[in-house]
Amino acid sequence: MSGQGEDGVGLGAIPVVGIGPGSQPSEADGQQLEYISMPREMYRYQAPDIPEPEQVGHLQAARAATDWLRTALEEYRVGGQPRIADISALDAENRELVNQILGEGEVSLIYQGEVRIDMQESVLAGIWRSFWRDAGGGISRDLIEVCDVPLLARRPPEPSAGAGLSAAEPPDDVMNARPILSELEEQLQRWRPGRPAHVVNLTLLPLSEGDLAFLDQVLGKGPVATLSRGYGECQITSTAVDGLWWVRYYNSMGTLILNTLEVTDIPLVACAAQEDLDDSRRRFSELLEPYWKELS
Repeated sequence: MSGQGEDGVGLGAIPVVGIGPGSQPSEADGQQLEYISMPREMYRYQAPDIPEPEQVGHLQAARAATDWLRTALEEYRVGGQPRIADISALDAENRELVNQILGEGEVSLIYQGEVRIDMQESVLAGIWRSFWRDAGGGISRDLIEVCDVPLLARRPPEPSAGAGLSAAEPPDDVMNARPILSELEEQLQRWRPGRPAHVVNLTLLPLSEGDLAFLDQVLGKGPVATLSRGYGECQITSTAVDGLWWVRYYNSMGTLILNTLEVTDIPLVACAAQEDLDDSRRRFSELLEPYWKELS
């Protein structure tokens, strides 16, 4: 019989039992069951999707760009001068191949100053694309940078950076923000190139919403915002004070788990390490091998 199993029980006779929030009866005391939020999507490395070798043999400008990249990866060391190439003059077909080879990685930055610059790490750590935008939002310059972090992302403190932070007068409901401002002011004046970041872990401090709002008001907004995706997210935002950054970590469910202020030219979490660049050099050679063997 249609819709019945071997024991003669029809599928329609089997009750459908709902599960999840709202599906279960309320407890006798009126309380509702709490359900744990499930993790969101996490970033995973994926090799870029690029055309077959026979389809790209004629793209000599893209070949020249990959040759430059191979050399730049061999020469660059963290702490040295970035290697920068301008590929704005490439035609659409050659540029598209470069885009496909490099792909998009887990770190992106926006610089919003006199101009807007969108900076995107490739799937290979330490290789960045920097897109300079014109007034209409179009790309006026297209750069490839080999470095730990793009040059314009760094905000080293000036000698006078942070002067007067502790003098800001807080509202009556702000209790603990002022000592933090005093600490930040002192550390900004002490900062020197190569000095480790000074980190104030706000998560561990007894701060009210008023304290956090006052800190945000006094520190203001700077020109650089960074998003690093992995298992969760790390949001890095420059303040109006050069050398002072908000760094906020979220878990895979979008919950803020760590909130810090850092005194440094660029938070370390935004930067590619030397071992990352070494790995990128090896992977890049593997990507090129089917295309231009003499460059791999």
